[in-house]
Amino acid sequence: MRQLLLGIDLGSSSVKACILDATSGKVLASKAFPEVEMPIESPQTGWAEQDPELWWRYVKQGISFVQQQAEIQKGELKGIGIAYQMHGLVCVDKAHQVLRPSIIWCDSRAVHQGEKAFQSLGEAYCLPHLLNSPGNFTASKLRWVIENQPEVASQIHKIMLPGDFIAMKLSGEILTSETGLSEGIFWDFKQNGLSDPLLAAMEIPKEWIPEAVPSFSFQGKVSTTAAAEIGIESGIPIAYRAGDQPNNAFSLQVLKPGELATTAGTSGTVYGVANTPVYDPKSRVNTFVHVNHSQRTPSYGVLLCINGTGILNSWLKRMLGGSSLSYEEMNALAAGAPIGSDKLAFLPFGNGVERILQNVPMGAHLLGLDLLKHDQKHILRAAQEGIVSALTFGFRIMKDMGMDLKTVKAGHANMFLSPLFRETFVQMNQVNLELYDTDGAQGAARGAGIGVGIFGTEEEAFHGLMLLQTLAPDPTGADRYEETYQYWLSRLEQLRQPLKT
Repeated sequence: MRQLLLGIDLGSSSVKACILDATSGKVLASKAFPEVEMPIESPQTGWAEQDPELWWRYVKQGISFVQQQAEIQKGELKGIGIAYQMHGLVCVDKAHQVLRPSIIWCDSRAVHQGEKAFQSLGEAYCLPHLLNSPGNFTASKLRWVIENQPEVASQIHKIMLPGDFIAMKLSGEILTSETGLSEGIFWDFKQNGLSDPLLAAMEIPKEWIPEAVPSFSFQGKVSTTAAAEIGIESGIPIAYRAGDQPNNAFSLQVLKPGELATTAGTSGTVYGVANTPVYDPKSRVNTFVHVNHSQRTPSYGVLLCINGTGILNSWLKRMLGGSSLSYEEMNALAAGAPIGSDKLAFLPFGNGVERILQNVPMGAHLLGLDLLKHDQKHILRAAQEGIVSALTFGFRIMKDMGMDLKTVKAGHANMFLSPLFRETFVQMNQVNLELYDTDGAQGAARGAGIGVGIFGTEEEAFHGLMLLQTLAPDPTGADRYEETYQYWLSRLEQLRQPLKT
């Protein structure tokens, strides 16, 4: 009998499900829903919300599709893993009913609440204990609800991260994880538990916070209700959960100090692993508990996140051609412009406030436009160079923290499908780039295999992971890319000065 694993990756654009054969390490079925991007509602400027029940609808569609494609027989499905968009807030009542739309990761409304808590708690507590400013993370979002929607707060039974909500729908149990609590800025790294000072400062009742379980562990099982609703067996264990960036790193086997992963989907990230609790004094990059953390062998994930990456590319697609212009055609057009795009600079910060800019509302900007010189190809190249420049800005912050950034791993997906984007990333940062045939749903499935004990070691879990390509920087071309970055940086600083004052 086959030993099969189900991986679910809940993103902000889509929900992807896959079936992995644990013996061969091969994917038997994979599908993302919906066919077009999930809507993000923005009732006010800077707000970003999604309906958790919409996530659940697409999770059900995904599971149903892949189990049929893989022709799963009774008893073959051994475990479920869940990856999810980080930092979101889901509030439910005692009947497990959603009280309001989820305030998701790119929502900017709670910056004030986070800054107020940072001032109240003080830098001397926040940085060593939380490794971050409370910023605009889940705890601050919850504080915003308490202050602005008391009728909702009065009904809260539990709060959850998006992946916790999907696990609740599958099992009927409300749990979370240590890595999840750390991404919400609820976790005290020195006390290795919930931060009582943070909860007190934000007046958050401790009983609202679910019990934490290890990322790889038994976390409930599919209930008879969910089984009937989806059409799968009841009793299948949920055995892994993690936010999308720790999970992306895991899916690329980034588990040891010094290893790095990167993504460029809706948002763009670089995620590095450390065995000491390093932090950026300005909280421009953020440190969380990694999936393989334990008290005996600590493991921390240092996350650089740029909100506006692939979302800029998809916006340009809609503006310049829509369905008549493919991403492959966009990449080919962009490659026709010279390095530096003839002094056209794109700042991609149009998807909420950016942590690397200390939560200052910047917005997206196209700068230096010459109507007699620039055309479609320059705009498209400037967008890709601008995204990489924003990542480079954060990359250099990570270097200043003492992280060794020499080789970065990525899935062959999203912006990394563009040869121009790959070349710019490698050359501007002078790093090796390894591209793998994997994604978040695959990572979640492999994590479930560890959680249920099918894989005895982390190494066993990555049988079948395929390296597709390795790219190395060419030092002779570094100067032109550095000039492009410095010009982009000068444009950024010109805009930042009035905002700083």
